[in-house]
Amino acid sequence: MNIPKLKHNDSGNFFLIAGPCAIESRDMALRIAEKLVALTERLKIPYIFKGSYRKANRTKLDSFTGIGDIPALEILKEVGERFDVPTITDFHESQEAAMAASYVDVLQIPAFLCRQTDMLTAAAQTGKVVNIKKGQFMSGDSMAFAVEKVKSVNPAAEVFLTDRGNSFGYGDLIVDYRNLPVMQAHGVPVIMDCTHSLQQPNQSSGVTGGKPALIATIAKAAIAVGADGLFIETHPKPSEAKSDGANMLPLDQLEGLLEKLLRIRQAIS
Repeated sequence: MNIPKLKHNDSGNFFLIAGPCAIESRDMALRIAEKLVALTERLKIPYIFKGSYRKANRTKLDSFTGIGDIPALEILKEVGERFDVPTITDFHESQEAAMAASYVDVLQIPAFLCRQTDMLTAAAQTGKVVNIKKGQFMSGDSMAFAVEKVKSVNPAAEVFLTDRGNSFGYGDLIVDYRNLPVMQAHGVPVIMDCTHSLQQPNQSSGVTGGKPALIATIAKAAIAVGADGLFIETHPKPSEAKSDGANMLPLDQLEGLLEKLLRIRQAIS
């Protein structure tokens, strides 16, 4: 993978996209990044720090959306420079692509927006790596057209596809692991989002629920199936997180999980 600052790319390990759901503060982002960089360096896992500069897709009007676009993007830039790691953030409107691209190494297309041609082509025009999340309403086969849209603008673009489960009724998601090899057949690295795939959306409270106790289950199965990478949102205290706390992994549980996942990877290699 041609990503600036990505280390251990030749280790044979899966790569990891991890960090908080949203950038809540500078101190919090740096604290999480320091822990994750040290951990992935020790385990020789290629690592990309993740944080959303703004959360546009919220159920309730008064839900936390961010600390301000530029302040959050500046924090992402600082993380990348201080720890010498690539960073990724999602954006929600095509005109924001160039702005976000000036601060991070990878641009992410949210699942609900994976069919938006203007979003995909705007990301491609920046020359950055593009991670496209598969919509909860999409099949793995249909994501070929999302890749095609990016490549039509920038044939040399590095593109990832990320599965995050499929809608199962009104308030649950289910993972169909057939989608991983299907999307790999499109000629791109495929990632399993182990935290958002356990969301329970559309709750009557207006706050999305989740099943974080099953994060390890989703991750182990994904590695066994052959996922190229994992996406895991993590926080020191998920219950106090300002966004998506119901489906984040406690930061102190990540080390043990990654060690188990590496053993699975080695067993199937």
